[in-house]
Amino acid sequence: MFCYNLNTACDRYGFVLGVHVSSGNVHDSKNFVPIFDQVKEKFPQMKAAVADAGYVTPHIAKHCFDNNVIPVLPYKRPMTKDGFFRKHEYVYDEHFDEYICPKEELLTYSRTDRDGYRLYHSNPSVCKNCDALSQCTQGKENKKTITRHIWTEYLEEANHLRHTPYNKKLYSLRSQTIERVFADFKEKHGMRYTHYRGKDKVRDEAMLAFACMNMKKLATWLSKAA
Repeated sequence: MFCYNLNTACDRYGFVLGVHVSSGNVHDSKNFVPIFDQVKEKFPQMKAAVADAGYVTPHIAKHCFDNNVIPVLPYKRPMTKDGFFRKHEYVYDEHFDEYICPKEELLTYSRTDRDGYRLYHSNPSVCKNCDALSQCTQGKENKKTITRHIWTEYLEEANHLRHTPYNKKLYSLRSQTIERVFADFKEKHGMRYTHYRGKDKVRDEAMLAFACMNMKKLATWLSKAA
């Protein structure tokens, strides 16, 4: 279909802080840095960035830490096929830079691809006689491959922070803030469909709608304070 993707950021009170428009076929994770940098420039005091599972990537975690912002990311379920070993069942040995499979065999480093993923391979001569081969790989070469991004440690640190009271409290606000923004944007401002073509025109239309939403929220606050 012909559509656009609006990545939007708001504060804990639901005021929209910025928006980045891209083509509909661009994944959310590719749009994080433009919207993050846009908001960080306007609000340098930003301390944390809350995002959903679509933004759980090593690059996003690293970008947050590099800018002294705490990434508040949720748990992302592994996408392993049913009946196969999950990636966390392969233990990474940081000292020797290798993986240990559930049957205690080694997967050694091979190379790093152009996307920054380090590739670890098992020994086919060992794997072909393994009684758990069908739970490990379906490859004809009887070789298991595991990838590990060069910035995985940033994502692991973000995952550790997920269990802190601070991160839990912030993530709980997500459903009350940005999800409410999108609901009002679509239902009350007719933005399930755009009336224009071209990213610049769509962005202008979205910004006008978000500006109206911010002013209505501000007016509500002022009326309650009066």
